[in-house]
Amino acid sequence: MADYRVIHKTKYFYEDMVAYCHNLAHMYPLTSKHQDCFRTHITVSPKPVVSSFRRDYYGNQVILFSVEDPHRTLEVTVESTIRTHSPVVGFDLNRSTHWDQIQGFIFESNLEQDITAIEYLFPSPYVLKRNEFADFAKTFFTPSKPVYVGALELTQFIYQNFKYDAKATTINTPLIQVLNERKGVCQDFSHLAVSAMRSIGIPARYVSGYLETQPPPGQEKLRGSDATHAWVSVYCPDMGWLDFDPTNGKMITEEYIITAIGRDYSDVSPLKGIIFGGGKHKLLVEVDVLREVLTED
Repeated sequence: MADYRVIHKTKYFYEDMVAYCHNLAHMYPLTSKHQDCFRTHITVSPKPVVSSFRRDYYGNQVILFSVEDPHRTLEVTVESTIRTHSPVVGFDLNRSTHWDQIQGFIFESNLEQDITAIEYLFPSPYVLKRNEFADFAKTFFTPSKPVYVGALELTQFIYQNFKYDAKATTINTPLIQVLNERKGVCQDFSHLAVSAMRSIGIPARYVSGYLETQPPPGQEKLRGSDATHAWVSVYCPDMGWLDFDPTNGKMITEEYIITAIGRDYSDVSPLKGIIFGGGKHKLLVEVDVLREVLTED
């Protein structure tokens, strides 16, 4: 179990005046079996004239707000307190269903959780189903292999053989390029893993959130040095969803904080919207994931 305070600051600096804007944010950590979110507070400057909260289609808490005062900067700060829980000790991945039985199983099932998983078999804006991704996946998902075992092997392979390079890709870089050049960031590695599994009939979804990072030995942690993170969740009938991080080659632990879940990045981007005016802009993001001892009232 671990307690955290997360501070996520987003600042936009516009070249010209913005007349007004409408925004949607996925910055409100989920409450789930992995974690409890006790409090989230959002501050927007300039102050919005309209703001509201709602659940989206995937069950994520979404913040909507509109700023109608002319502005050249927009600052959004979200502060949350979260308690995460340690994963189950001694969990046997070999108990999971054979990957090549899953698609047939869920299509014949009447259980809500199985039916809900079906939509994560199909392509989405950033996730494609292609023969190249299927061939890549079959290196790890050999016939009759338990799905969680194959998912961990795929996760570890990406970690060991792909280079983390923030300059190698953008959000629009084709996944086939990521596969061929073997470099990118957590977003790319997660999309690739999801594409590989969906291409052979395994339900997989995209998870966004935060990961506690540690400074080099003997150095203090720099303010704003943390970042948003992404990983994947894999479905197994009777056992549910289990999360794997291909960027770090492991299953998630208590250091991970879940913000939102969807088909891919397009469903869970931290902040997006429509602006009227503004011209070119610069973006500055600062994230701090701080361990704290939370007191229960």
